[in-house]
Amino acid sequence: MRRSDEARWRRPQTGPGAGAEVLRGPAQVMFLANAWTGAVFCLALCVADWRYGAYALGGAALGTGAARLLGVARDRVETGLEGFNSCLVALCFAVFLDAGRLSTVLLAAAGCAVVTVVTAAVVRLLRVWDLPPLTLPYCLLAGAVTVAAPGFRRIWPHGDSLAALPRAASGPTFLRPEEVGRAFFRNVSQVFFLDRWYVGALLLAGVFLASRVAGLVACCGSATGILTAWALGAPAARIADGTMGCNAVLVALALCGVFLEATRATLLYALLGAATATAVTPAVAGLLAPAGGHAFTWPFVLTTFGFLLAARSFPRLTGRGPGPGEAAPPWRVSAPVPSA
Repeated sequence: MRRSDEARWRRPQTGPGAGAEVLRGPAQVMFLANAWTGAVFCLALCVADWRYGAYALGGAALGTGAARLLGVARDRVETGLEGFNSCLVALCFAVFLDAGRLSTVLLAAAGCAVVTVVTAAVVRLLRVWDLPPLTLPYCLLAGAVTVAAPGFRRIWPHGDSLAALPRAASGPTFLRPEEVGRAFFRNVSQVFFLDRWYVGALLLAGVFLASRVAGLVACCGSATGILTAWALGAPAARIADGTMGCNAVLVALALCGVFLEATRATLLYALLGAATATAVTPAVAGLLAPAGGHAFTWPFVLTTFGFLLAARSFPRLTGRGPGPGEAAPPWRVSAPVPSA
């Protein structure tokens, strides 16, 4: 990996224009402060359903607008860091609560405002441990709403609650070549709750548009998720639909090139994290299933927090020798960095 590519990936591409700020919101889901990438992401969602693209872009706009109204630091707003959690919240509601219902539109709009407040609280709380908020604000709000939704008849479109006791894995574990190929792209599309492989291919193209290194790391993360799930005996259907490997993609990106410099050592560390997130996914899903909750990106958040904290003890990963006490984390720099 060339250092110049990695440096371009981490450097936020700021510039004037509210439109660019909004488009950086969807891009920051993949840690990319690139408006063109955000546009490609929205186009990919529209290919699946134009309403999904509208919810994602509208959510990013509402979150960004709410942050500006509340006086959030300008660098966070300009680089899209106040738009990606609201983007995910709005899209999550569209997918799980029926995009065509007026109640879903209103709830998504309210959720985008609330998640801005939750983000501020999470940022302040995690500052104690020098950790980035990642998608924790989205996970907290989306988890609460999806669990509570069956209690409100004007919100819940499915009739009975989806709560169920977790069951042991069943079904064949043999993966056909075409299933491997689709799983590779669906691992990317499932970050945005979609199991369409061609949407994943477009999203991956958007990542490569911003950074070749980021695209390669995302590919490695997806492959690691597939290999880990298969080696552990996950059902082929779960691997093929991308739900087992989507968190692995995010962990790989976070640990190689975003919060840790992209090197051979951090790539191996990131892939270990990607494998860990894949193994953690059924555990999180099993814990939340009785309440009707979903794993969302909880495996990514929990795994990344653990690996970032541990990285402070490994100078070979951070590039810093041990000093008196605990050294400041490598992502604490003067310029704003992606913090999805």
